[in-house]
Amino acid sequence: MSTSSPASDLHGATKSRSLPVLVLGAIGVVYGDIGTSPLYAFREALRPFMHDGVTPHEVIGLISLMLWTLTLIVTVKYVLFLLRADNDGEGGTLSLLALLTKKVSRHAGIFFFAGIIGAALFIGDAMITPALSVLSAIEGLKLVTPTLSPYVLPLAVAMMLALFLVQSRGTAAVSQFFGPIMLLWFVVMALGGISHIADDLSIFTALNPWHAIEFVSHAGFVGLVVLGAVFLTVTGAEALYADLGHFGRRPIQWAWFVVVFPSLALNYLGQGALVLKNPQAATNPFYLMFPEWAILPVVILATAATIIASQAVITGAFSLARQAIHLGFLPRLEICFTSETNTGQIYVPAVNTVLLIGVLILILEFGSSEALATAYGISVTGAMVMTTILAFQYLRVVRGWTAATTAAVLAPLFVLECIFLSANLLKIHDGGYIPVTIAAVLMTMMWTWKRGVSLVREKSATADIPLHSFIEMIERPSANAPVRVPGTAIFLTSVPDKTPGVLLHNLKHNHVLHDQNVVLNVHTASRPVVPEEERFVITRLSERFTRLELHFGFMETPNVSQALTLCRQAGLKFEIMSTSFYVGRRKFVGDPNSGLPNWQDKLFIAMAGFAIDPSEYFQLPSNRVVELGEQMVI
Repeated sequence: MSTSSPASDLHGATKSRSLPVLVLGAIGVVYGDIGTSPLYAFREALRPFMHDGVTPHEVIGLISLMLWTLTLIVTVKYVLFLLRADNDGEGGTLSLLALLTKKVSRHAGIFFFAGIIGAALFIGDAMITPALSVLSAIEGLKLVTPTLSPYVLPLAVAMMLALFLVQSRGTAAVSQFFGPIMLLWFVVMALGGISHIADDLSIFTALNPWHAIEFVSHAGFVGLVVLGAVFLTVTGAEALYADLGHFGRRPIQWAWFVVVFPSLALNYLGQGALVLKNPQAATNPFYLMFPEWAILPVVILATAATIIASQAVITGAFSLARQAIHLGFLPRLEICFTSETNTGQIYVPAVNTVLLIGVLILILEFGSSEALATAYGISVTGAMVMTTILAFQYLRVVRGWTAATTAAVLAPLFVLECIFLSANLLKIHDGGYIPVTIAAVLMTMMWTWKRGVSLVREKSATADIPLHSFIEMIERPSANAPVRVPGTAIFLTSVPDKTPGVLLHNLKHNHVLHDQNVVLNVHTASRPVVPEEERFVITRLSERFTRLELHFGFMETPNVSQALTLCRQAGLKFEIMSTSFYVGRRKFVGDPNSGLPNWQDKLFIAMAGFAIDPSEYFQLPSNRVVELGEQMVI
């Protein structure tokens, strides 16, 4: 029986699929978010200038800024550079953090916090993206007829409810339509831009980066405010890196250079030329590019594109949550696979519920894409800054670059992203506090869980008995020796060289010892997928005791039952119907005088309550599990 996980299945499937198919898939999944930015980015950038009318200098300067932001941040940083910084084929903030964890000992705390801050900001982004994208698309109905305006908000709420409620059914069937729909969307955007570029050919001067520099240098404080809106053009860039393992580097790069970047550039140039010819079009330049008869079809297509963008970022949040769980940043939550081949298509009920509540609150609180746009950007820019910090250490430690060379390469990008972050921080009072608050809460939760688990391990270690000492003692002939019973007992433990607490409790309460005893340790590696030949290590300790170590990647499901089949083939003798799995269950009690502060005690205990049963998490045979509990003061 194969022990390949959905992750490993995906890698095999990826290799077998042709490049055009993978490119089409990347267009649909990877670029869904960034592909919907033209709906609102240029409009929001123009807004500070609309009170006294926009000038050609402002329009050309803004378009130049947008095009060169796309070029420097997306093309250079992500497409050409970060896609090469992979952890065995997987990308994303936590994947990069896991890679550095294997290599870095000095300043590990700095990179740990950079990683979890980036991850927390991404989750905040996953709440704002669906709300903003869907609202901006549906608001096109106002241009069809103003009488539809009252229905914008209810429609957005209904669509979000439907989108999140179907997550449990999976997106495997729907995802095959993502690529063609998004390809059509990019073609329509390109055609819309081309149809208006001739309105004012001076828009081509925006290709000169000097206009961007001149605009920023002369715009003063308003220019800094506008930079926050300009950055909306690159929202979704983190998906490039996060979805690396789903499609591979080449398909993502081909999709960007052949379809996505040209379409975005043509659309922004077209929007700019339209506003140069007709400044009144600045109120909604995207939809006003199209003739009146085409607005409704474009609104429908835009809505479909925003749903796809929302689906992609939701799925990304699920994948990130799974990585966080396996890397020890979150408790073991229920994870459901909705596809047999695509590792990105998973469903995490707890995360889905949190995202749904967050999205609905955002839609109802802000009420329009214009108001919500002010809350966007901080999460994206913050995540990008954190990624750049991790990339600095990656180049030094993994690639062997000197500090001077690394700084010379990354400093311009880091400074640019910090400028954009500063610009977005000006929006704190207008809604920017939303992603900051979300990220702060999530970061605190991950930090608390990491600290709490470390404390639990420290306290457990004080009472731990070395496994070899225990075996010598228990197998020594004695009148008080435990009763020997037939069958095999498998005891789960997190420390393979120590005696499992559940084994000691079993002896204390039941006074029996099985003919065969296996001390099982399930280890999550800091790489995404562990090859089948490295899945297990069997160590014979004595006639009655065996140590078994199972290794899974952080993108895999720790299926113990499946892995044990391999172990039997390798010589580990046991009959499943005469085997019992012993699992320990702890009830935590807070102690304000030791360990964590009182508030962290309560938070850690609350988070532990959301953890699923270990037998479910490790996929143990449900009718063969014995649970023994204990109380621990933390």
